[in-house]
Amino acid sequence: MTVTTDSDVYYDPYDVEINADPFPVYRRLREEAPLYYNEPYDFYAVSRADDVERGLRDRDSFISGRGGILEVIKAGVEMPPGLVIFEDPPTHGMHRSLMARMFTPKKVASLEPQIRELCARSMDPLVGSDGFDVIAEIGAIVPTRVIGMLLGIPEEDQDAVKARTDAHLRTEAGKPMEVGDDFIESNQFGEYIDWRAEHPSDDIMTEMLNVEFDDEHGVHRRLSREELLTYLTVVAGAGNETTTKLIGWFTKLLADHPDQRRAVVEDRSLVDGTIEEVLRFQPPGPAVARYVAKDAEFHGQTVPAGSALLCLVGAANRDDARFPDSDRFDVRRNDGPHITFGYGAHFCLGAALARLQGRIVLDEMLQRFPGWEVDMAGANLAPTSTVRGWEKLPIRLP
Repeated sequence: MTVTTDSDVYYDPYDVEINADPFPVYRRLREEAPLYYNEPYDFYAVSRADDVERGLRDRDSFISGRGGILEVIKAGVEMPPGLVIFEDPPTHGMHRSLMARMFTPKKVASLEPQIRELCARSMDPLVGSDGFDVIAEIGAIVPTRVIGMLLGIPEEDQDAVKARTDAHLRTEAGKPMEVGDDFIESNQFGEYIDWRAEHPSDDIMTEMLNVEFDDEHGVHRRLSREELLTYLTVVAGAGNETTTKLIGWFTKLLADHPDQRRAVVEDRSLVDGTIEEVLRFQPPGPAVARYVAKDAEFHGQTVPAGSALLCLVGAANRDDARFPDSDRFDVRRNDGPHITFGYGAHFCLGAALARLQGRIVLDEMLQRFPGWEVDMAGANLAPTSTVRGWEKLPIRLP
């Protein structure tokens, strides 16, 4: 398997130097090798916005049921039931409609007062200090507490749940994530399910325990314990880590562009647009993988069935054909939607919640800390191959 090209561009999703700033490589891929093949790790990659959208939209050619992470596809592990982000029809539609109950507009909007109260608890003690680590004090705290509220997990247990999730995502620098049959550790929620079954409340966990539906075989039933465990694992993992990275990125980008930060401080109507531009400019999830179910052609060349295809969301979001002057960060940009939350049937169910948290955290930060600088000597990116963002991001306050 190979791709014919005159370019010597090299892309490796595990390369530490490339990952530090992948966008120059992304540009070369778009311009010189829009269909790219990496021989050492045996995967194909597309980088132009139209191609990435096709890879995410065409569910007949590019399937999710073998995983949405490159290492998972290559490992060939069996997906547990209820892993909605890694499913195909008809089970995907069934499980997705049930999970959507967690993220109705009414449920998401109702969380705003609680999220603002969480921000006050996290930020108020920091007012008057010389600075702090945004990830440790805010970015890792607020999303964890919000997911805990949503699922009904006691606050004293939420950090342990996050720690176990983070451990599964961490990699050794420069190496792929290790994937075994137990890469989805769902048993951590077993005790909460059992307790909630005996002590029902008005939270999502109680609702999911009691929901009845017709499955893909026409059987009227409730969710199995395994399905429910997997549901909760997906929500806890996807909802925590990506939002933490979003908070880190808007902190870094607004420090890099103090004139735009001042504009947002003075005009809070720019907050929503700022969050969208951060999501476009530095997507927390820079790539989504698909298993190629049948031969597919890109740019006159064939990606054979059985291959792994990496859809480079981070590259697509910087495609000048879609976003003019794409390497310019602009909180007033209005070029249409980015692809950070996916595309088509697998568009992220938690997008509204992530946006809400990002908007509130940014608004509350600017209210208390209208100016800051990043201490890059103490900052470092998290060592994962699935999400990209800051593990430590200390800031100095004036």
